[in-house]
Amino acid sequence: MELEAFELVILRRPPDAPEYDEATLERLQREHLAFHADLRARGIVATNGPVLDQPDESVRGLALYRTGSLEHARKLAQRDPSVAAGRLVVEVMTWWCPAGTMRLAGAAVSLDEQGARRQSRAAWNHEKPGQWRRGESNP
Repeated sequence: MELEAFELVILRRPPDAPEYDEATLERLQREHLAFHADLRARGIVATNGPVLDQPDESVRGLALYRTGSLEHARKLAQRDPSVAAGRLVVEVMTWWCPAGTMRLAGAAVSLDEQGARRQSRAAWNHEKPGQWRRGESNP
């Protein structure tokens, strides 16, 4: 079996995260998002994003780096403005998946201007791989 390796970065909110005023938090979030957009554009990160409905509320997001080195991925992740500000900490580990499987799309989700999610009610269409059926809940 052929596998591909990624560096999985888990972003966690530490119990002792410093408090900041609203303007600083908004600036940190903009910088955090721009940091990851740049890493994706440069091909360093395959994908990343927040997590929702997690049983452990300290887990805030995931990123799949493709540096080939845990140490390099850790150093890059620690440059995230939210990590540098102490709002997040990183855990870095190797993640393997079957080669070529990182191509399939997930269920479509869009955010409104306030960041509230609107997820299409869709289900995986097993008859047409790579497509979702509208009007059904996700499996």
